[in-house]
Amino acid sequence: MNIKDFSQWQAGHKATFNLKSFDTQPPPVEQWEDQFRPDNMQKLGEKLGQLQSLLHAGKTRGLLLVLQGMDTAGKDGAIRRVFSHVSPLGVRAEAFGAPTEQELEHDFLWRIHQKTPALGEIVVFNRSHYEDVLVTRVRGWIDKEVCQRRYDHIRSFEQLLADQGIKIIKCFLNISKDEQKKRLKERMQDPHKQWKLQPSDFEDRKLWDHFEHAYQDAIRETSTNESPWYIIPADSKHYRDLFLTQLLIHTLEQMQLQVPKSKFDLSTVSLT
Repeated sequence: MNIKDFSQWQAGHKATFNLKSFDTQPPPVEQWEDQFRPDNMQKLGEKLGQLQSLLHAGKTRGLLLVLQGMDTAGKDGAIRRVFSHVSPLGVRAEAFGAPTEQELEHDFLWRIHQKTPALGEIVVFNRSHYEDVLVTRVRGWIDKEVCQRRYDHIRSFEQLLADQGIKIIKCFLNISKDEQKKRLKERMQDPHKQWKLQPSDFEDRKLWDHFEHAYQDAIRETSTNESPWYIIPADSKHYRDLFLTQLLIHTLEQMQLQVPKSKFDLSTVSLT
């Protein structure tokens, strides 16, 4: 499974977009397990590392990867494994929790803008500005009118970044309710993972359908050609990581990055 065309997983800006029409399960394992062999994953990781080095050296473009998903969808794990062969130089992960008092005194995008990529950087958002049209909506902290305005603001904000050379790809890690239950149970039974659990994990699970509707609307309203949403089957951690690695490689290759020219004439120096 060496994906070249990711369009079937792309949400697009369609009024008919339905999150339930996208699989949480991967294709049959025989179609992709060969690609997940350790040697091949290492090659893909090294390829991603080479492209990241080009991006960092050129400093003409940047890349923002937004990861969203239900609790236990695997955002932390995906970041850790997908970027395991990439130099930390020029790569940064940012996590967004509940806003601080200072952040609440500003517009909802204020804290986000400070964390966006500089030219030459890859930045991964582990949760993002989309929490402000998801949790806030489901919890009833904003009304429909405010939510719609925020969709508009998000589109404009992401267009601003795109105009400045920042490529944005947004990934919804799509897991089933049954898979979430399995992963929550594993955390409950593993003393080394219990620290990850918090009351909201169990409260939000009761609101699964509400969050699903909120995600569906947010994705439909904000998936554009410049900043598309991809719906990644995430019930399998292995397939999720393989898919995301290939998507990043594909995206960076499409950016047509070039090795920058030397800053001085090498013929004027010699080694002695």
